[in-house]
Amino acid sequence: MKQARLDHHFVEYIPEQLQPGVLYVSLTFTTVVHLCCCGCGSKIVTPLSPDDWRLTFNGATVSLAPSIGNWSYPCRSHYWIHEGTVRWARQWTPAQVQAARARSSQHQPDHSSQHHPTSAGHLQRILRQLRRRLAPKA
Repeated sequence: MKQARLDHHFVEYIPEQLQPGVLYVSLTFTTVVHLCCCGCGSKIVTPLSPDDWRLTFNGATVSLAPSIGNWSYPCRSHYWIHEGTVRWARQWTPAQVQAARARSSQHQPDHSSQHHPTSAGHLQRILRQLRRRLAPKA
């Protein structure tokens, strides 16, 4: 079932079992995770950084920008999350996706190994943060 609204939960660690309709925000790991709003059950990870997604919290609701385009998933859903409301966007054609990726790579440094949620660089950053937090205090 398609989601129309998302509640947000500020968490340190993303839970293993995600609930539909919940946006999990980990400021510690600069990551937002949710189940795809189309209802397909795919786990959507959006890293927060100036080159990736930006989070806005107005004291009551959360917004993410830019849009969530799930081009690599079978559902190919495309939506915005604005003040907790899911705003559906039109699906892009493969040519539009390819053109947007080309524009993005021309205007931004190649950070695929640094910020992609499943990349080694992103995982290394998370491990460093965990080690610092778990290190015995001298």
